[in-house]
Amino acid sequence: MGRDTAAQQQGTAGIRRNAAAIRKRIAAAAARAGRLPSEVTLIAVTKTVDPPAIQEAFAAGLRDFGESRIQEAGEKIPSLSRLCPGSVWHLVGHLQTNKAKPAAGLFHMIHSVDSIKVAEALSQHAAADIPVLVQVNVAGEASKHGFSLPDTIPALERIARLPHLRIKGLMTIAPYVDDAEEVRPVFHQLRLMRDALGLEHLSMGMSDDFEVAIEEGATLVRIGRAIFGRRED
Repeated sequence: MGRDTAAQQQGTAGIRRNAAAIRKRIAAAAARAGRLPSEVTLIAVTKTVDPPAIQEAFAAGLRDFGESRIQEAGEKIPSLSRLCPGSVWHLVGHLQTNKAKPAAGLFHMIHSVDSIKVAEALSQHAAADIPVLVQVNVAGEASKHGFSLPDTIPALERIARLPHLRIKGLMTIAPYVDDAEEVRPVFHQLRLMRDALGLEHLSMGMSDDFEVAIEEGATLVRIGRAIFGRRED
């Protein structure tokens, strides 16, 4: 991909060190909530990260990787499947309906089903069942995608009737704040909804707020910068 990214500058030792530090923080957050670390899956978000750095992350023991852009993922995932057998790929960014077909073939799980149209497009193009998460805009931010809290249950009912989509849980992106404690209510609300629905997964928490998310029940955390360093968009 040719970018002089921070991930390249980190090198093997930096990625290994960062991954180990994140695992320790995950374990500590889980312990504070009376949970096991094994209940939380660390997804290394690899947007703009070149394949050699992803290989280093794999060598450091990471197996779950998240991409945000279909074109970029389409360039990286096929080659890395040979270099990193056993890797699991998650779509964590917004999905346009016209990219649903390649997304259905690239990813093991899609976190960002944020509209009925996206769900219908995925269902139409899927050749087999796909685990999906429904994105909820808990804070009601105009800049973010996802169903509002009141619209989520009706949306889930409609999506559940579509072939090939297996709803596994809910996903949210919390507002960007200086103090992660400020977004605890966002994570708490989503956990209450997940629990009421009897779903398995909560995809919530990123580099700045994943510990609070884990304390509130996250099962999937999406970490990019804290592993690979600050990157260009």
